[in-house]
Amino acid sequence: MQTALEGARRGAPPAELVSEGMGSEALLAEISHWLDEAKAENVVVIDLRGKSSIGDYMLIATGRSDRHVGAIADQIQRKLKEHGHGRVRVEGMEARDWVLIDAVDVIVHVFRPEVREFYNLEKMWSAERPSESAAH
Repeated sequence: MQTALEGARRGAPPAELVSEGMGSEALLAEISHWLDEAKAENVVVIDLRGKSSIGDYMLIATGRSDRHVGAIADQIQRKLKEHGHGRVRVEGMEARDWVLIDAVDVIVHVFRPEVREFYNLEKMWSAERPSESAAH
């Protein structure tokens, strides 16, 4: 599911999104904005609410190269820290093929294109759970 925010994220996020104690939707909007600023490509938002306890949203984005993936991840990590989200964990910065940023309610995956295609997280997380398909 492509996010509707993609074309609308040109300016700074509204002031109400930058406040402390924000909900997961506001955090999602901020991170989406920062990904746009970092020129991340093919940003996809997956709503995890009701599907998993790991978070409320997953963002998947592509960087053009390992340097771009690292730069995107650095910028997201720095912005999260600047905005008071200190509990952020980052994995994969050494190789920069796939960097995972765990901001508690929002999980961000930044991939090089071929690595993203190989793992295809969108397909895995967008599939219906067995209990959902049995209900139809």
